[in-house]
Amino acid sequence: MRKLWIDRVLALMRKEFQQIVRDPSSWLVAGVLPLIFLLFFGYGITLDAGVLRLAVLNQSGGRHSLALAADFAHSPSFTVIPASGMDEAARMMRDSEVQGVLVIHEDFDQSLARGDKARLQILVDGTEPNTARFIGGYSQGLVSRWQATALSSGAVARAPINVQSRHWYNPMAKSALFLVPGAITVVMTLIGTLLTSLVFAREWERGTMEVLFATPVSRAQLLLGKLVPYFCMGMFSMSLCAVSAVALFDVPFRGSVWALVLLSSVFMLSALGQGLLISVTMRSQLAAAEAGLFSGFLPALLLSGFVFDINSMPLALRAVTLLLPARHFNTCLRTLFLAGDIWAVFLPCLLIMALLAAVLLLLVYKNLARRLDT
Repeated sequence: MRKLWIDRVLALMRKEFQQIVRDPSSWLVAGVLPLIFLLFFGYGITLDAGVLRLAVLNQSGGRHSLALAADFAHSPSFTVIPASGMDEAARMMRDSEVQGVLVIHEDFDQSLARGDKARLQILVDGTEPNTARFIGGYSQGLVSRWQATALSSGAVARAPINVQSRHWYNPMAKSALFLVPGAITVVMTLIGTLLTSLVFAREWERGTMEVLFATPVSRAQLLLGKLVPYFCMGMFSMSLCAVSAVALFDVPFRGSVWALVLLSSVFMLSALGQGLLISVTMRSQLAAAEAGLFSGFLPALLLSGFVFDINSMPLALRAVTLLLPARHFNTCLRTLFLAGDIWAVFLPCLLIMALLAAVLLLLVYKNLARRLDT
């Protein structure tokens, strides 16, 4: 009896091993995904900051202020862009051309000469708290080193330099104001890509696709019949997320509702197009779900800028993120909630998301035509 019991267990084990060997999705989960995760976290994704873009507004123009500005310009941590005035510096910050502004006040040199406390101000973009902390830390360290070397003799060596840091758009540097818009991006990607990746695959598995073959429904009608319900569900979820962000997490909403609707609509079309393309090319719900998870949810989590700073990634990976709708939607949401309607930021993102949506939906239409003709 014991031998029979063991033989049955071994037979079941043999059957499962054979099934695993025959199932490509098992190899994907067990072999490919772990390797890709290791490559992402070990090579492509880092919590360190890359080269940061900094505007320098030198209101003093004296010898010491020019030397300090030159040290910032030669620092490997910064790409320095001179600003002629506060209005220009504010515009560059608003349009995301720079991530911070160094303001050297007009009495900087005179204060050092008198041995008084000299003032510097670091303005950082609070929509990116991690980057803001890096800018503040790097700037403080650079100023301290400059003071120890450039001011190494005389009374001015003892003159302290007061570096004041201020977060624009997120004065308290609250992480929720940064994380909630990114979380909305991930949620919308999950709804748009993962759920629609099962639409046609479910029809094939249930055998109801043959019924659709027998009806006079056209390709466009079939596509719209699948697209519109999920689009409405996605927009409802977007409304729910936006209200929850403001009501539950105290995230300020400084933009307009119509801009939010426009941005969300274009993003939803691109996400739905991606999910439907997976669905029309795969007849297994399991395989379609894995493809949706791998191509939609995980890139939105790892490569959209939600958790990891895109500027710190390698150049090749940064180029890949340009093809992700979630990256552009995340940028738009943070700007919309924390800064307002800034169309210099919105328009390039809208153009890319609309182009991706058009290409993906066209591919869905063509692949759906081939499936219906087979």
